[in-house]
Amino acid sequence: MRTMGDDRETLHLFGITGATGALGRRIAERLARRGEAQRLIVRDLNRAPELPRAGAAMAAYEDTAAFERAVKGVDTLLLVPAPESDLRVELHLGAIDAALAAGVTRIVYVSFLSAGPAAVYTAARDHFYSEAHIRAAGVAHTVLRPGLYLDLLPSWVDAEGLLRGPAGRGRLAWVSRDDVADAAVAVLTGGDAHEGRTYDLTGPEAVTLGETARRLSALTARRIVYVAETWQESAAWAPSARTGADPAACAAIAAGELDAVSPAVPELTGRPAQSIEGFLRTRPSALHHVRR
Repeated sequence: MRTMGDDRETLHLFGITGATGALGRRIAERLARRGEAQRLIVRDLNRAPELPRAGAAMAAYEDTAAFERAVKGVDTLLLVPAPESDLRVELHLGAIDAALAAGVTRIVYVSFLSAGPAAVYTAARDHFYSEAHIRAAGVAHTVLRPGLYLDLLPSWVDAEGLLRGPAGRGRLAWVSRDDVADAAVAVLTGGDAHEGRTYDLTGPEAVTLGETARRLSALTARRIVYVAETWQESAAWAPSARTGADPAACAAIAAGELDAVSPAVPELTGRPAQSIEGFLRTRPSALHHVRR
C-alpha cells in the first residue's frame, strides 16, 4: 500500500472512499474543516486532496487485498458506490468484506432512494443487495439514500433548452450534493445516534420534469421545455447522439420510485434542504449552455 501523510496517531480514523469524486471530496473537505483524522482511499495518489490531518492510500474496490491494506486502522468507513456496471454489486461486496477483514467497526454506505430488489432502476437494485450484505455482516452501520442530484440537472437540458426523457408525470425531489455531504458528515461524526438507521436524503419538494423545466425557464430567462418521450423513443437514440436525461432514471421517476420527500436533510444538518431556486442562485452560470 502506498500512503501519503501520517494518520497513525489518532483517536478515531475515518476512511473516505471516492475522495477524488464529486461527493467524496466534499465530505473529506468538510471533515478536514472539523479537524477530523482521515484516510482517503483513492485510485490515484496524485489526485488525492491535500487536507489537514488526512493521509491517502491507493486502492480500488476490485483489488480486495489492496483495499484491505488501505483501510487497516480505519474505524469508520464511508463507502461511496462504484460506477454503474454489471460488476457493481460484486465490487461492493468485495470491498465490504475486505473492510471487515481489516477491522473496520462501522460502515456508512451511500445507497440510493427506494433501493429494493424489484426496483425499476438498476442502480437501486444494486444498492439493495449491497445494503443487505452490510446488514447481514452484523457490523455497525448507517445507510444514506440520496435521490437524484440537483447538480446533474443542468446536464439534462440540451443546448436547445429541451429536457427529454420517459419520466411521464412522475415526481422527484432533487437533492444537492452539498446537502448530501453535510448530512453524511453529521452521520459520520454523530456516532451511535445513527446506528442501524437508514436516511432518505431529498430536496424540499417533489416536482415533475415539466414543473422542473418551467421553474428553470422562470429562473434563467431561457426557454426550457420538458419533452415527454416514451421508453421506445428514448431507447432509439444512439448513445453517442443522446443528450440530456438518463432514461433509466426517468423510468424510475415515472414508476413513482423517487417521489419521496424526507425531512432527514434539515434534521441532520439543522438547515433547510436546498431548492431548485437556491441551487441556481449559487450557480448562476449552470444553464449558460442553453441558447436564448
